[in-house]
Amino acid sequence: MPGALEGVKVLDFTTLLPGPYATMYLADMGADVLRIASRSRPDLVDFFPPYLPGTRFSAASAQLGRNKRLLTLNLKDPRVLKIIHRLISEYDVVVEQFRPGVMAKLKLDYDSLKAVNPAVIYCSITGYGQTGPMRDRAGHDMNYMSRSGVMSYSGKKETGPSLMGIQIADVASGSNNAVIGILAAIVYRNRTGKGQAIDISMTDGVVALNAMYGAGFLVDGCNPEREKTLLNGGSLYDFYETSDGGHISFGGLEPQFFTNFFNTIGKPEFISGGVSPKNIAEVKKEVREIIRSRTKNEWLDIFSRTDACVEPVMTLSEVFSDPLILERGMVVDVPSGTGKQVRQIANPVKFSETPPEYRSIGVSAAGGAHTKEVMAGLGFSEKEIEEFEKTGLFD
Repeated sequence: MPGALEGVKVLDFTTLLPGPYATMYLADMGADVLRIASRSRPDLVDFFPPYLPGTRFSAASAQLGRNKRLLTLNLKDPRVLKIIHRLISEYDVVVEQFRPGVMAKLKLDYDSLKAVNPAVIYCSITGYGQTGPMRDRAGHDMNYMSRSGVMSYSGKKETGPSLMGIQIADVASGSNNAVIGILAAIVYRNRTGKGQAIDISMTDGVVALNAMYGAGFLVDGCNPEREKTLLNGGSLYDFYETSDGGHISFGGLEPQFFTNFFNTIGKPEFISGGVSPKNIAEVKKEVREIIRSRTKNEWLDIFSRTDACVEPVMTLSEVFSDPLILERGMVVDVPSGTGKQVRQIANPVKFSETPPEYRSIGVSAAGGAHTKEVMAGLGFSEKEIEEFEKTGLFD
């Protein structure tokens, strides 16, 4: 069945996580994504363990490269322009993740490629944006989170901000906003025939995630503090340790939920104080002691009989064997090209007419898997391709 983005062709110049994750989503939804990579300067994610059995290729790269073809090129070789110009004449979208100015030096920036294909949609993903005083500054996920204000009221009063196990700025900001911007630009081009440049700053995106307390600050000028607000530990909305070292989460903000919660733990006298009682420290201490009196599974069994917004903190081994996740189809088997299949995380978007497709896992740039195929499709002869190979164009 054709995907929702069938017919959309994407040139992917990205590495690491934000760009590859975004283009993986586009590929899952049917876009034809051609990844441009260096054979001599492999992506750091290629070496992020664990590796696929019997290989030195990481499971993360195999997923991020899913459904994509791979063309290896040395972008500093001037002959690259001839190849990219042939490609861009038929491709709809370019996604790149270099620092501002790098693609201009390579003559692969928006203005240069727009001259070849005026309808091209050109998405740039950076830490701090294409403009502004920090456009040239390097950074990673925690840096963008730090500058966004989010970490100033996340974590604990005693220990300060804490690292997250996932890359929020990279994915929730960089990847997702890139996909949103590209799809919006496609709709605009379908209506007007015009392409455009899209400037995605991961810091901008995380600033925008201050949806509740950032909006409040812009009205009253008050900085939220750690463990002082409804959602950051200043109420009973929190995680609680159980007797076996596990944890459960309580998210019952509404009266019916915290009423059920307090009745279930044998503290109906707490109901009148709500989820944010004036004596929150004392109440929370007592609740922690109560939850610590039983194991995680015991509490889950007890709360299974009431509606209180209580759920376990689960390990990945628990998540990927959970009936909910399996029934929702969040684990898929993807062909590896060797006759075997690799288990991967599915695309989370559910379509009634155009479900995501899982055609192949990603491949290593070291092998240059689709290079000759792509070059032949562009009209280069076998002799030309052999000469390119010998003279380092594909490195």
